[in-house]
Amino acid sequence: MIQFNASYSRSILTQLILLSVLLALIILANLDFIGDIYFKNQATRTGYVVNSSILILFGIGLFRITTLLMRYSREESSLMKFLRNVENDEVRPTENISRKSLIARRYSSVVQISKHNVAVNHSALASALLATESTRLSLPRFITNILILTGVFGTIVSLSIALLGASNIIDASEGIGSMSMVIHGMSTALSTTTTAIICYLFFGYFYLKLTDAQTQLLSGIEQATALYIMPRFTYQTDSMLHEVGNLVRALRDATEHMGQVEVDFAEAGQHMNSMLSMYADRASNLGNSIDEIKDLLRNGFRLPE
Repeated sequence: MIQFNASYSRSILTQLILLSVLLALIILANLDFIGDIYFKNQATRTGYVVNSSILILFGIGLFRITTLLMRYSREESSLMKFLRNVENDEVRPTENISRKSLIARRYSSVVQISKHNVAVNHSALASALLATESTRLSLPRFITNILILTGVFGTIVSLSIALLGASNIIDASEGIGSMSMVIHGMSTALSTTTTAIICYLFFGYFYLKLTDAQTQLLSGIEQATALYIMPRFTYQTDSMLHEVGNLVRALRDATEHMGQVEVDFAEAGQHMNSMLSMYADRASNLGNSIDEIKDLLRNGFRLPE
């Protein structure tokens, strides 16, 4: 069997659900504290806009990761069915497997190439599959790169607001209103940075697990191709020599078996000849015995010859 875990993506989905529930419980347990930081005494809408933008990006990326994990979970199930069909010596290893699955497409590609009597380039197939699957991670990769930058942007904007309030304090005779702007700017900078860091840690972990799931799946497909698909349809020089060697050995074994059969037939013929000779002797002895019986009957009953 190949080194492959058919429930890897499913286990990551389970982790995602459990950690999401745990994060939601932590938020509910500290709802008053979170309200004070994010919603209380907000002089401007800067905090709402920046934090909402971070959470929207986080939600979109998490949804994309979830859909990809579900897809890879189905692909892992298809690959496991393919391996079972191969072990059971099915005529079509892709039996009961979706035609859109990666392993079914790989099997179909190798079959189509072999029909044209062309050598199958396994490296080219692997590179094409890796390039195609890498494009599916573009959105999560983009989001994990800009989450921290979004928090930094919110911090810079908030500090600008705080500096603006500080300048108003210096210029105005009564700086109580401007002091609130300074406090608001510092609070917004803290909230946006905290939101970005928490979202980045959560999202970054599952993005790495997603790349691990993709690598594990592609590795399983390439191993299945090398061990079970390529030997069925490709014939290289070494493999042809190996097949010829096996054929020669089989012919030699058949020749030896035929020689033994010939010896057995010769022994059987000799045995039959000896048996025929024995039966001929017995038949001649039986004829002599019948003649003696005739003589005895004729003499006893005084019959004419």
